Amino acid sequence: MKFVISYSCGKDSALALYRMLQEGHQAVGLLVMINREQERSWFHGVDRPLLEAVSHALGIPLIPCACAGEDYAAAMEAGLGRAQKMGAEAAVFGDIDIAGHREWCTARCAAAGLKALFPLWQQERLALTREVIDLGFSALIKCVEKSKTSIKMLGQTLTHELVAAIAAGGADACGENGEYHTFVYDGPIFSYPLPIETGAVLDFGTHAAIDLNIAKQNKPGTQL
Repeated sequence: MKFVISYSCGKDSALALYRMLQEGHQAVGLLVMINREQERSWFHGVDRPLLEAVSHALGIPLIPCACAGEDYAAAMEAGLGRAQKMGAEAAVFGDIDIAGHREWCTARCAAAGLKALFPLWQQERLALTREVIDLGFSALIKCVEKSKTSIKMLGQTLTHELVAAIAAGGADACGENGEYHTFVYDGPIFSYPLPIETGAVLDFGTHAAIDLNIAKQNKPGTQL
């Protein structure tokens, strides 16, 4: 079956993509919602050059959907419609157990004539996070909710020890409630690891994020 995946660049969407590919399905596109004003992906804050690099490393075309907050739903439906014309029969999402998210995504798919699939649905959150690590995915912490996850964790790659530290601080170890978001730069679905360079930490009041770029040779910075 051909499918499009709603791809945030985070660990849950990467795991959902991995499972679909392992089952023999074919991805026709990575649907990414773009904040039109910031020119970065919504919620994870990944810029366009880095999104293009992810697309190339995965070997899956990028379907960018630029929008403001008020036309988010319409933009997603338009992107899903593009995927349907590319042959997609279904759209895949990495949601785990928040019913409102599932209902919203299913409605968008229905409007575009696609089935909505949730490969991770109702599975244990911590077990999924451990699976991401055990499969060999490299996922660094891109954004945090400061009241629940330490800003010092920004830029760190997830390990079992780091996940335990997140949980010990009172946050959900999976980050399903928005405690943190990740950026996956390597793993079994990647043709090669992305040479990521961490930049400045950006403070947004309740949240903080670390800027990421593709590392350039001889350019100063911290390369992963």
